[in-house]
Amino acid sequence: MSTEHESPIAVIDRVAVLLDAFADTERLTLSELSRRTGFPRSSTHRMLLQLINIQWFRRQDHTYELGMKMLELGSLAQQHDRVHKAAEPIIHELQCTTGMVVHLAVLDGSDILYLDKIGGRFGMAVPSRVGGRAPAHRTALGKALLAQTGADPITALPERPVAATPNTIADPAALRREFARIREQSVAHDHDESLLGVSCVAAAISDSTTTYGAISVCGPTRTMTSTAMIAPVRMAALATCRRLLGDPRKHRSLSA
Repeated sequence: MSTEHESPIAVIDRVAVLLDAFADTERLTLSELSRRTGFPRSSTHRMLLQLINIQWFRRQDHTYELGMKMLELGSLAQQHDRVHKAAEPIIHELQCTTGMVVHLAVLDGSDILYLDKIGGRFGMAVPSRVGGRAPAHRTALGKALLAQTGADPITALPERPVAATPNTIADPAALRREFARIREQSVAHDHDESLLGVSCVAAAISDSTTTYGAISVCGPTRTMTSTAMIAPVRMAALATCRRLLGDPRKHRSLSA
């Protein structure tokens, strides 16, 4: 796809131009792609071959079209955007009500992916960021999501799980017991498991069939009363799910 003279950014730019060529059509021939992008036929063909290998494109006879991987990524991005839009006003209210750092995340393999972070005064002490990742088993968010989706504790753990702190649960049997407790109580806890001095409470955004994401509040372990956070976090997750599914009922104020 690239030559020895091309930087990674230049390669990304070329791929972006190639993708933009499909903005108003489903299929294009090699000649049409070369003409639309301004790239030589030989360079265009080399890029297409490599992009076909990673399923970003596929070939149909003499034409090319976007591959299944691009459709999957597009669908995933759309789903994440829906979850974020539904949760946004609710997590802002949750942060105002609790004064804690609030996170919105989704599960991606054995990691969580942060869709939003609203930090209070403690926000700078929590090294999370929008678009960032964290091993799911170390976090309240991840454990809430894994438990709700019925994940096997063995496959939920990375191939070589690393304990971030002495409190990290990295044993499948212990994680299985933790998942059972989370499903029973509909809330997950993280007491110094991902970072010493930080505790979190999380609840999954889910209905009877689908888990869409999770919401958490985080604060300093020495001053945060986790039991007081359970009801607001549960209510925020429920209200987000209702908004996501178009439930006309108004969510009850978190400060009520």
